[in-house]
Amino acid sequence: MTFSITARDTESQARTGVFTTDHGPVQTPIFMPVGTAGTVKAVHQRELETDVNAEIILGNTYHLYLRPGLDVLQRAGGLHAFNGWRRPILTDSGGYQVYSLSNTRKIKEEGVTFKSHIDGSKHTFTPEGVMDIQRVIGADIMMAFDECTPYPCDYTYARQSMEMTHRWLDRCIARFDATEGAYGYRQTLFPIVQGSTYADLRRQSAETIASKEREGNAIGGLAVGEPAEEMYETIELVNGILPADKPRYLMGVGTPANILEAIGLGVDMFDCVMPTRNARHGLLFTTAGIINIKNEKWSRDFSPIDAGLGGYASTFYTKAYLRHLFKADELLGGQIASLQNLTFYLWLVRQARIHIEAGDYVSWKNGIVGQLMQRL
Repeated sequence: MTFSITARDTESQARTGVFTTDHGPVQTPIFMPVGTAGTVKAVHQRELETDVNAEIILGNTYHLYLRPGLDVLQRAGGLHAFNGWRRPILTDSGGYQVYSLSNTRKIKEEGVTFKSHIDGSKHTFTPEGVMDIQRVIGADIMMAFDECTPYPCDYTYARQSMEMTHRWLDRCIARFDATEGAYGYRQTLFPIVQGSTYADLRRQSAETIASKEREGNAIGGLAVGEPAEEMYETIELVNGILPADKPRYLMGVGTPANILEAIGLGVDMFDCVMPTRNARHGLLFTTAGIINIKNEKWSRDFSPIDAGLGGYASTFYTKAYLRHLFKADELLGGQIASLQNLTFYLWLVRQARIHIEAGDYVSWKNGIVGQLMQRL
């Protein structure tokens, strides 16, 4: 994977760039829709390409391993062939599930033993095994196996967890470098910075991850309940250490305001379930602000969902019609809302790129954040 920076903002750490995989280029800053189980919920792959214009999507090692399973994926020729997505894919290693399935897992030096949320069967993930699974899935970007600590987190536990994540990383790198992809294209491995919100731990972890000299790096363990200011302070600290000539991926973040602030701190890549999860509950992100489409006030509003956004779903359907679909419990409502929110998130990072290149990113960001986050 190659990465080049194409423009820098003069008043912040924001930058534009492009990284290139064997499935095509990706312009940064970029938002990556989450397709946990091989699908971005409620959205066709064609719509992701033509309407949303997503350049890269995510899959999840834990979920794809359990269902449809490695045998199916391997027989299909990998996830790209299985789901028909022709552009790049990144896979989360399952480390977040180590965090979220805390009641059904046991963590040891060797790896993590957990019970399937589907049928209760017992499985073990090791750093080596997670590399092998992601080879079978065929992601362009594979994530190292890590432990995501909760917030708040005891300092001693955070330190021990971080140190184990670093040992797991060494095992991931050894396995990755000793193997090759199964489908004739190249894959790359991103390490993950951990350390909770403790500055000394984050500094140590960032230095360790930077020393591995991989093609990109990630920041994990944030957006798990800590105050936004602590998250921003951690990002600024870590990005001051991670190599500036490689993409930086902030995992699982977040709101439009979070994304714009983190871009200003030098982050290049984002993912979050928020656009599609909120959409399924009728919460829309628009260029004018946030809408709860289930509210009575929209029942006779026959204006487009988001005239300022463009895109088929945003301009063809009205707020009144979308509200009707939700009140009638029609599946199309969730689909239209998901398209709206994903289109908005990709519009947001494209606008960020435009203003970084124009040299007015900070003033644009400061002027638009309040508008985008207001409740209508």
